[in-house]
Amino acid sequence: MSQREWSLIDIPSLEGQVIIVTGGNGGLGYEAVNVFAKRGAKVILASRSIERGQEAHAKLTKETPEADIEVMELNLGDLESVHQFAHAFKQKYDRLDILLNNAGVMTTPYGQTKDGFEQQLGINHLGHFALTGLLFDTIKKTAGARIVNISSNAHRQGKMDFDNLLFENGGYTPMKSYSQSKLANLLFTFELQRKLNDAGIPVKTVAAHPGVATTNLTRHIEDKLLFKVVGPLFNVMTQDAFNGALPGIRAATDPSVQGGEYFGPSGFQEFKGDPVVVEPITKAYDVIEADILWKRSEELTGVTFTI
Repeated sequence: MSQREWSLIDIPSLEGQVIIVTGGNGGLGYEAVNVFAKRGAKVILASRSIERGQEAHAKLTKETPEADIEVMELNLGDLESVHQFAHAFKQKYDRLDILLNNAGVMTTPYGQTKDGFEQQLGINHLGHFALTGLLFDTIKKTAGARIVNISSNAHRQGKMDFDNLLFENGGYTPMKSYSQSKLANLLFTFELQRKLNDAGIPVKTVAAHPGVATTNLTRHIEDKLLFKVVGPLFNVMTQDAFNGALPGIRAATDPSVQGGEYFGPSGFQEFKGDPVVVEPITKAYDVIEADILWKRSEELTGVTFTI
């Protein structure tokens, strides 16, 4: 278990590595791109908006002129875009050392992706499931490759309702949907690692969560009265985007990491603190629910893994 103390100085050189960070134009993703580039990696900054991606690129390279960062368009709410991104990537690169599935939406009003999926599950889980599957042949032929999925403490309230997975029968609430999508991230992580172990494929699949980090994901709750009342207390309990990104960065780069581990902050209720191995709720390891989710994800996305 990767419980020892860790900091950025422990990250080995990433020279020669190719890394994809989804949602790399802001928040946790931006911080991860910055760290990876400073360690010498070729970083693909995947962004739904090319314009915002280019703005992030300009800021990053101003700080680190030698940074090797490429902006590529990726809309996880559009399976056609996911296919186009994967095809374009594989046309240029024959290795993928780290796939950091970071992008996401949080507690949004009800909406649908281009493919008709409820958008939080559609973007947070299904889009990343499809992306990982489409890139998997490149991942598995890269020595020491790693897949990192960003979940959330909200998974603890999550429940997989396979009879109403996309809220097609109503009952939608922003937090119910978000929590389900974050539990799905963990079910996917641990099921993929089990499949890798069974097949003898030495790829590591790891998960992480940022604790309570102040990023633009909270924009849908900041205007609520309760948030305004408890805002000062909330600020004491949170950490900035850089520190929130550290569990994912450690999961991606620490040589001692084992497949199937889950990283989060070390502090009270895992709200903030140094990145360490933490435990998800027991149902995140449920093999029956994971199998159902895997099959439904294949059916919905049309993507299968070459394991």
